[in-house]
Amino acid sequence: VVGNYAYVVNYFSGLQIINISNPTAPSLAGFYDTPGNNTYEVEVVGNYAYVADGSAGLQIINISNPTAPSLAASYNIPGSVLGVEVVGNYAYVADYYSGLQIINISNPTAPSLAASYNTYSATEVEVVGNYAYVVNYFSGLQIINISNPTAPSLAGFYDTPGNNTYE
Repeated sequence: VVGNYAYVVNYFSGLQIINISNPTAPSLAGFYDTPGNNTYEVEVVGNYAYVADGSAGLQIINISNPTAPSLAASYNIPGSVLGVEVVGNYAYVADYYSGLQIINISNPTAPSLAASYNTYSATEVEVVGNYAYVVNYFSGLQIINISNPTAPSLAGFYDTPGNNTYE
């Protein structure tokens, strides 16, 4: 939720923007049908919605006009993007097949890869300070030092029993 809008991802049809200025009568303000077959998460920063769009990668949607969102850019990642966290000039992306991908979004219309750290089965990422906390489906929590986003390194990990999907 940002201002009078709730930004919601629909697994099959991308980004839905819901006007919640009157909480007793929410209404659809706009939508953007992303190209992926499965949309997982959205992070809204400024005039952009960063959408984890499964096999279609990272979609960056211009939401400066919530009633007419438009594609600003997309960044194709080799696997399946399940999670995204935006901090400063970087989008930290959880890619199920190749782990943590760090995308430079200083110009949201021209994203570029800054670095990656292969954690394999990444399903979610949360950034706090100089660390990216990456949830991995098969191997629990991996903590990646991102004090230099172009050279991430493993700080620590905790292997949890069973399978893990979300933070």
